[in-house]
Amino acid sequence: MAKSPISSPLKDSDKKITANVLQSTLVDLIDLSLIAKQAHWNVVGTNFRSVHLQLDELVSTARTYTDSVAERANAIGVSPNGKASTVTESSGLSDYPDNWQDTQATVDAIVEVLSELIERLRKSIDETDKADLVTQDLLIEIAAELEKHHWMWQAQQQ
Repeated sequence: MAKSPISSPLKDSDKKITANVLQSTLVDLIDLSLIAKQAHWNVVGTNFRSVHLQLDELVSTARTYTDSVAERANAIGVSPNGKASTVTESSGLSDYPDNWQDTQATVDAIVEVLSELIERLRKSIDETDKADLVTQDLLIEIAAELEKHHWMWQAQQQ
């Protein structure tokens, strides 16, 4: 870690754990926003409009929390990295298919991506239990919101 111009209230060992969790979450949320936007542009079929609009809601959630996570990293003296190359190299989410996808394939893919992200978030919540309760609280908030999205997407599966 490079020397930060921002001092941290955390011990170095706690800062390292928290920095890794925040960076991983940042990358996954950026990827989620890109996946959902790709799906938004390429969904076709029955119930197109509702799925299309629901994807924009997911993008908005992902972007909001991306900023919150990056700002939390800054607050503890860690420089966040949301560059495209970093997202490509380190996202823990499955790739989204190219081209048009029917609404059912879109719903199924989004359910899977959200499942992966929620599982990763819950591990990060556990990792920050002793290192940084403030970050843990943010992760809990994100998980709660994404679990709500996950439920709503699952409700559309046949």
